[in-house]
Amino acid sequence: MHRRNFIKNVSIAGGSIAFSGISGISGFSAIASNARTTQQEEPWFNRSMRWAQLAFVENDPGKYDPDFWLDYFKKAHIDGVLLSAGGIVAFYPTEIPLHHRSDWLGNSDPLGYLVSECRKMNMTVILRTDPHAARQNLFDAHPDYIAVTADGQKRRHWANTDLWVTCALGPYNFEFMTKVNKEIMQRYQPEGIFSNRWAGHGVCYCEHCKKNFKAASGLELPTVTNRLDPVYQKWSEWQTDRLKELWFLWDAEIRKIKPASRFIPNGFPDKMLTGKHSDFFFADQQARRGTTLPWSNARGAKELRASLGMKPLIGIFSVGVEEEFRWKDSVQSDAEIRIWVAEGVANGMKPCFVKFGGNIFDKRWMNTVADMYQNYYKSERYLRNTASLSRIGMVFSQQSGRVGGEPWQQRSNEHSSGMYHALVEGGIPFDMVNDQLLDEEHLKQYKLLILPNITALSDAQCDQLRAFVKSGGSIVATFETSLYDETGKRRQDFALRDLFGVSYDNGVEGPMRNSYLKLEKDTGTGAFHPVLNGLEDANRIINTVYQVKTKPQLNFPSPVTLIPTYPDLPMEDVYPRVEETDIRELYLHEAGEKSRIAYIPGDMDRSFWQIMSPDYGKLLRNTISWALNEEPIVDVKTSGVVDVAVWRQKESMTVHLVNLTNPMMMKGPFRELFPVDAKVDIQIPENKKVTSVRLLFRNTEPAYEVRGKNISVNISGISDHEIVALDLA
Repeated sequence: MHRRNFIKNVSIAGGSIAFSGISGISGFSAIASNARTTQQEEPWFNRSMRWAQLAFVENDPGKYDPDFWLDYFKKAHIDGVLLSAGGIVAFYPTEIPLHHRSDWLGNSDPLGYLVSECRKMNMTVILRTDPHAARQNLFDAHPDYIAVTADGQKRRHWANTDLWVTCALGPYNFEFMTKVNKEIMQRYQPEGIFSNRWAGHGVCYCEHCKKNFKAASGLELPTVTNRLDPVYQKWSEWQTDRLKELWFLWDAEIRKIKPASRFIPNGFPDKMLTGKHSDFFFADQQARRGTTLPWSNARGAKELRASLGMKPLIGIFSVGVEEEFRWKDSVQSDAEIRIWVAEGVANGMKPCFVKFGGNIFDKRWMNTVADMYQNYYKSERYLRNTASLSRIGMVFSQQSGRVGGEPWQQRSNEHSSGMYHALVEGGIPFDMVNDQLLDEEHLKQYKLLILPNITALSDAQCDQLRAFVKSGGSIVATFETSLYDETGKRRQDFALRDLFGVSYDNGVEGPMRNSYLKLEKDTGTGAFHPVLNGLEDANRIINTVYQVKTKPQLNFPSPVTLIPTYPDLPMEDVYPRVEETDIRELYLHEAGEKSRIAYIPGDMDRSFWQIMSPDYGKLLRNTISWALNEEPIVDVKTSGVVDVAVWRQKESMTVHLVNLTNPMMMKGPFRELFPVDAKVDIQIPENKKVTSVRLLFRNTEPAYEVRGKNISVNISGISDHEIVALDLA
């Protein structure tokens, strides 16, 4: 029987995949069990490498061709699928009252057919729910399930006014959706249930939230959405606890039915809890919009990896345009898709395309995705990473968000963005480090930690940083780093003043108009400090916008000093009133035999992000290179912008090169790809011998040179993504 006809005739009462009600197990689960018996030694979440998500729309049943998608899955070597199941719409014959069946479903079970056929191809199957909205009949039966706005109104859906927004923290999720999850598990036995938009949309003022928040905190719900407001902070903590409770409830109910299965939340407020409790995670970073940088997908992957470790991380990417007006049936350019996906894969994510709707209006993306997936399939053993080999970690902080209110503390996220971009422009491989994981075990691989204005640090975290330095690690820090404790309360001095060798001098200066940094040779040696490499002829460069007032407690070199603000109008008055000062704008010193400390009192990282001055980027990278104080594990020389990542596998190491060179780099989408050449020097791991060198995506073995402990290879015409793979013995 042809599959397309088969699906239309499936019924709940009979047929070869009949169901025996909510407590029964679908007939095809036995097929799945037999097909995967040989793979049970390995957890399911470690197997699949190339994913597809079909997010069905309500009128798909009976209108779309499932065989078309099954053929495409086979062509693209897809081994994991995420399929829409229930919540707003049930795409299967649900027996739960008020769980809305698709009006196009009839007696068919399109979900059951797809699950069955994907099982036959040994795919991992995860089913998707979306509980964030409901129809009028559920509203009428359970008005308390619906979210309430601050003015006491039931919340209409912002995009479809026929729907109502549900409360994520009340009985709709805890009771109704728990039944839905259990029914899906009992019928289809998926490896997991993934829930989209499960966490709510801001503060809900329904009767359940009022009662539960009051019981937990003794407070009324916050009336303002302000991260610095104590009541809002308390609500945020309560929301996290409540979502954790919901996560654990759904996960427990799922495991009662199939112990190996998992509940997979689409996002969670606390990255630490995400890393601790997730065995498998989807990162829903679908595409860029506006001036989002193309490396943003990589940054999201690195931040999640900082708490997840090497647990499987799946990167959902959209083939459609993700701009404000959400053209969900649109298609991005091939170049834009390739670069976004390459950034995710290069940083340890397994790709997962998402297509809204089973019917396709524009197929231009399909060959692009299939081509990428075929390359990933051929290179699969080199993509099963076991560890990052980066020696630099850039710290990011959630608790620093509790600091704010002053003019110089606005747009604080731009400190890390500027530092991130400086590293990418320099082709420097690095990881992100969660500020809650600064213990020896999590830091042992790193030689250098970068703290881009990590304002809020506890005494214990500062002790961990001191221990890192004592063990030979180096630090680069900027601006107000460690000036506040973990609660956001300002200290009298930097908690890390002993490492910086600098004290806080009670103030921040700025915004500083027409101020400069003077660059000078060492008066004793007559030579320029290494941090000024490439800037020897500059004499002076623009200063930062803000700077912390400081007092040195040690003797420091003076390669970079302050030229104070002077008038910028009228033209006749534009000349420095003070030609030079001894106020240092870069504090450098060595701590022990191996450690180096660099403290930058200005907001150079944020100023770089805002102004994109190449001098800032060069000075930041030079400072990082000086502080690292060792040969880089990878050195890439290119005329373009190439993002670099370095990984270890069981019997190999890989260097990912993602070519971001493009006139549209700062504003999406890319129109086309602009190939670049690169010379890549790779440090061979200790006690290892290189047996072969491969360029995976062009499937060649290039000529290379061995120079001591390094391998050097020249690569021409890198278009989007190339991987240099070294087989090791």
